[in-house]
Amino acid sequence: MKITKVVLAGPRIRLEPLAQAHLPGLADAIDDGRLWEIPVTLVPSREDLGKFLDAAESAFNAEKELVFATLDAQSGRVLGSTRFRCIDAAHRRVEIGFTFLAASSQRTHVNTEAKYLMLRHTFETWGCNRVELLTDERNAKSRRAIQRIGAREEGMLRCHMLMRDGYVRNSVVYSVIAPEWQQVKAALEAQLVRP
Repeated sequence: MKITKVVLAGPRIRLEPLAQAHLPGLADAIDDGRLWEIPVTLVPSREDLGKFLDAAESAFNAEKELVFATLDAQSGRVLGSTRFRCIDAAHRRVEIGFTFLAASSQRTHVNTEAKYLMLRHTFETWGCNRVELLTDERNAKSRRAIQRIGAREEGMLRCHMLMRDGYVRNSVVYSVIAPEWQQVKAALEAQLVRP
């Protein structure tokens, strides 16, 4: 697994490694739905985007994360962010997470296409055995989105994370493993051609 900054491009979206140039558009995406106020997520506020980028660079340099800006392929408008995290090259395992999208882009093709591009990269370029996706047990929207992409629920990590409001969150764990990838890929491709 060679962890490099790579652009993942599909017909309608592009995932570009997060850079300073993306921050004004990311701020607009965060404002669309006031995402930083949602208690079941860890979306940064507009004021914290500099720290968000610095943390992304540090994690990339440690070969633990690769953070993307999610863009509309035609207009170039930033729609949100997502990342590979908890990269474990020795065991060919990675987590896809810390995903957030402007409210106007939620429940559209954007998340499906982004996850398709990321899963394809993990299994077909990196040769991963396993991809994990975690979410707050209270985040019904996220849980439905993860299930729609074909990930299988495995269980719960109890008292897993401390949220910014002090709430101790339980995280639900989902995964896609290498033997399932062709079936998941076909289902995602079928979803992406629907109008």
